[in-house]
Amino acid sequence: MRDHTVIVPDLRGMGLSAKPAGGYDKKTQGFDMSGLLDALEIKKVDLVTHDIGNMVRYAFAAEDCDRVRRFVLMDAPIPGIGPWEDILKNPLLWHFRFGGPDMERLVQGRERIYLDRFWNEFSATPAKFSEASRRHYARLYAAPGAMHAGFAQFAAFDQDVRDDQAFLAQGKLTMPVLAIGGAASFGPTMAKVMRFAATDVREAVVADSGHWLMEEQPAATVKLVRDFLSAER
Repeated sequence: MRDHTVIVPDLRGMGLSAKPAGGYDKKTQGFDMSGLLDALEIKKVDLVTHDIGNMVRYAFAAEDCDRVRRFVLMDAPIPGIGPWEDILKNPLLWHFRFGGPDMERLVQGRERIYLDRFWNEFSATPAKFSEASRRHYARLYAAPGAMHAGFAQFAAFDQDVRDDQAFLAQGKLTMPVLAIGGAASFGPTMAKVMRFAATDVREAVVADSGHWLMEEQPAATVKLVRDFLSAER
């Protein structure tokens, strides 16, 4: 924050943001982000995103490409882009297709059990995702409407595939892109995905990290991001 204005929004339905019944397709959430920047009167941005944030900001960047100077994506795929169908077959990602009328009832009151599974199975070293962070997120997800919103992010993937393939048909992203994967998670696959969607992709893999890059290897991850954002185009 010494040399940047940093904006860290909770996505629609996430954290302390409002939890509407719908609108969880990533194209709509990309418009949420455009509206936020318009309200703050910010014309140009560097994007640094992780997980679902990658998906939302890809849609935002495809719709509003002139606004984006540089784009960092960390350790999550983009629906419909590159090896998406193969990624869906990974048994660790069963939550992508976890649905049905009883899913919220199954998890209600057991949010911590459901979430621990992500922190434990997607980490190279689960202890690096602290107990304080686990309690914090479990409390947020226990709020009314929060798990509905969380499941809705995944339920929208089929629509996201259609939207993203339509974006891709209009052309690849042209801003510099840094694709970062955790060595014990997406690793170089993150860059492989983005080479289908962008013309200028740099690859980085963070050693001794799973999916939770900022919890597991914050110093190494921050250095990659800062070096990329400060580099001359």
